[in-house]
Amino acid sequence: MIISVASGKGGTGKTTVSTSLALSLEGEVQLIDCDVEEPNSYIFIKSENLKEISGTVLVPEIDKKRCTYCGVCQQVCEYNALVVLKDNVIVLPELCHNCGGCALLCPQGAISEVDREIGIIKTGKYKNVELIYGVLNIGEAQAVPLIKKVKKYINRKKDVIIDAPPGTAHPVIETVRDSDYTILVTEPTPFGLNDLKLAVGVMRDLDKKFGVVINKADLGDREVYRYCNEEGIEILMEIPFDREIAEGYSKGLPLIEQNPAYIKQFRDMYKTIKKLVYPSSERMVK
Repeated sequence: MIISVASGKGGTGKTTVSTSLALSLEGEVQLIDCDVEEPNSYIFIKSENLKEISGTVLVPEIDKKRCTYCGVCQQVCEYNALVVLKDNVIVLPELCHNCGGCALLCPQGAISEVDREIGIIKTGKYKNVELIYGVLNIGEAQAVPLIKKVKKYINRKKDVIIDAPPGTAHPVIETVRDSDYTILVTEPTPFGLNDLKLAVGVMRDLDKKFGVVINKADLGDREVYRYCNEEGIEILMEIPFDREIAEGYSKGLPLIEQNPAYIKQFRDMYKTIKKLVYPSSERMVK
């Protein structure tokens, strides 16, 4: 299965859940960190001998010997990444969405596409977990192209856990798009409930199966529980508000290594998710 771990806001405990779930599972597992603007799974999955791969996208390059400055490329570009002047064409690569339309429709064949690095992809191994994550270059306006590059490393022959970016915007939608199930991590506070509702709306719009993990479960009020009950949303697991957990997190210690008793809880959650994804025995996939 591909299981994404998401939330409507940052700081709810996505990385705690995703790293602990990956380390709890038996067999080979992939942990994909798609929070390319601020990846932090590597802090807990301490891979050795990390390999780096350049993450690139194609952007237009103008052959000024062929270009007649007719302006077709500027008309085609929906994102204003090309500005045609009297005797020059200015390319704004940060605005380019890499569709290739300008190169395809240029009457003079004056546009080719060249690689532009937008970040790097790092891969490594820790115990039974293969870690893959992207690091977006500072100043890049779009995270989605690098997220797509990172997701190309998904191996469907393994269980895959994806640590999604926070929020409910396009990077999250791209991350969970191909997932079999999404875990929404929340906390029992007014802010947690507000952002959980936003995340639930996205999951329903995408027609995705999902459930909730409540972190810092004995903090705040019972409104999150009431909401989940009223909406028929499965509460998969609760993690208490525990100073020792917070201290371990600050030291880069995975939850299950601080307290191995959680291994069974995460494995049980995985089994519950598997039954929800494959409800009939004929469709069970190992």
